[in-house]
Amino acid sequence: MRQPADDHAHGRRAGVSELRPAAGEPGPAPRHEAPHEDLPLDRNQAILQAAKQVGSILKKAEQPFALAGSVAVYAHGGTQNLQHDVDFCIRPEDADAVAATLREARLAVYTPPEDWLLKADCLGQQVDLIFELAHEPVTTGLLARARELSVDSVLMPVLAPTDLLRGLLAAFSEHHCDFGAVLPIARTLREKIDWEALRRDCGDAPMPAAFFFILERLEIIAPAGSAAAAPKEEQP
Repeated sequence: MRQPADDHAHGRRAGVSELRPAAGEPGPAPRHEAPHEDLPLDRNQAILQAAKQVGSILKKAEQPFALAGSVAVYAHGGTQNLQHDVDFCIRPEDADAVAATLREARLAVYTPPEDWLLKADCLGQQVDLIFELAHEPVTTGLLARARELSVDSVLMPVLAPTDLLRGLLAAFSEHHCDFGAVLPIARTLREKIDWEALRRDCGDAPMPAAFFFILERLEIIAPAGSAAAAPKEEQP
């Protein structure tokens, strides 16, 4: 999950060594890693394992959250081609409690220079705990729209497809406009996305408007205003 690629966001993938412990962390905590022989050899499976473990910890503690990013796309039926890390959405007011919950589970939690997320380490995988999407705070309503889905056999709330794509489109800017990364997601989840809502929320901005045009020309979505462009997500 990415914010707009303005100047302050370029350091988002900085290594853990460049981060500082989150509030309440007594000092530089050791990475919590399973023994080498217990780690999955496949990177996709390693990311799934980390998502399952953190999701289970947050569920048990009854912390409000929703899985986001490439693992959420996979949970909605996308391909198992996961990216560098695991993303979870949490509300800003829950950030301290979520950090404490993960520390109690012996995970290292760090505060990066960016002020819109926390980072944790689980099974050697980076976990981003995001409380802003494209500079908009994660809200109770956003989490309420999440769907309980099986993530490799573990049930957890997963960000709704329309909200997943809305966050990606809102992140487009003249500094970050990777249509190629978002196109497969739009193609895979097109029947589950409320395109009318996305056009209403994002369509006036130049980069999302250009992306909608490409989707129409590729016949992934119908042109705006056509009968075939009716919202899909709210249908029973």
